[in-house]
Amino acid sequence: MQLRYSFRLYPDTSQRRSLARVFGCARVVFNDAVRAREEARAANQPFPKAAELSKRLITEAKQTVERSWLGEVSAVVLQQSLRDVETAYRNFFASLKGDRKGPKIGAPRFKSRKDSRQSIRFTANARWSITDKGRLNLPKIGAVKVKWSRTLPATPSSVTVIKDAAGRYFASFVIDTDPAADQARMPETDRTIGIDLGLSHFAVLSDGTKIDSPRFLRRAEKNLKKAQRELSRKQKGSKNREKGRLKVARAHVKVADARREFHHQLSTRLISENQGIAVEDLSVAGLARTRLAKSVHDAGWSSFISMLEYKAARYGRTLVTIGRFEPTSQTCSTCGVKDGPKPLNVREWTCTACGTVHDRDHNAAINVKTAAGLAVSACGAPVRPGAIPAQREETGSHGFPTQARAA
Repeated sequence: MQLRYSFRLYPDTSQRRSLARVFGCARVVFNDAVRAREEARAANQPFPKAAELSKRLITEAKQTVERSWLGEVSAVVLQQSLRDVETAYRNFFASLKGDRKGPKIGAPRFKSRKDSRQSIRFTANARWSITDKGRLNLPKIGAVKVKWSRTLPATPSSVTVIKDAAGRYFASFVIDTDPAADQARMPETDRTIGIDLGLSHFAVLSDGTKIDSPRFLRRAEKNLKKAQRELSRKQKGSKNREKGRLKVARAHVKVADARREFHHQLSTRLISENQGIAVEDLSVAGLARTRLAKSVHDAGWSSFISMLEYKAARYGRTLVTIGRFEPTSQTCSTCGVKDGPKPLNVREWTCTACGTVHDRDHNAAINVKTAAGLAVSACGAPVRPGAIPAQREETGSHGFPTQARAA
């Protein structure tokens, strides 16, 4: 399995200028490739191949006066930018044909220098390295200071340098993990758990544990409103407006980082303590169109379930997702009688068949576990690993509390 380990970068002034130059060159090559393909489509001609684009937009463009500055940056970055264009068009056509899961995606668009996120990628051919002093040595940029929060478990195959909307720089390393070593780190257990996700409580477990919802966005709403109001009063194009924009972005980044850290800690704890986990397939997109939209986005259920998925596949656990139409809140977990739908303000109810008094969320968590089949297959549940993409969130100080940080 491939995972991403991200670390904070602290480039100096000259390195920031060099990174801005590389970001700009990669963006120009990307836009030139998109333009070349769009012109070919408008002229009813076949799309130019990757080798042809590389020769025309990089090799020959460096010899011209208009694009001579492309020679000031690493050629690997420019080649990776062309590869990104190929991937974007491949995904677009797969989405048109229905071969790609998820919502339909549009054709690749031109990148702007004002985009909130800029990134470049260095492969092994770029000959980047980590120095003896722990700095990241990038070609034609220099040795950049890195804040190492943990030890890399293996030699990275590539590194992506990212600048986010708040002006922060990150180095994202792609690591090939060892499944046997990962599963050996995990303590053995035969416990299983069902999870009912909600808003009043972020999660209620089938064993009765209730985990409060931190509501990071709600708690920071006052400061966000103030920062956004100050930004709206700044003159467009001024330096003060850019300072205000950074202030708003940093406020949002603080909320997102806190939420991500909460999701990591909770998902790691659940994966560590349980062999099998059952969750419900929630329609987050549908719930986000209701009056509960802000609270739904604040909870971040999709991100949390995605973390459970790749951690379960990595550490040999079982994650079972039941259908969203399963009547978990309407069925008595004691006798199995369906008692009918109930409004959201009903948090406790009594079964009309057996007389059992149920906590709504706890009863739903038990029914989620039963519907997933984990109630009868508590030990040795089969592992169902799937194709797991490289995750950026497996970063920083996230790890199991019982293990050392260093690999």
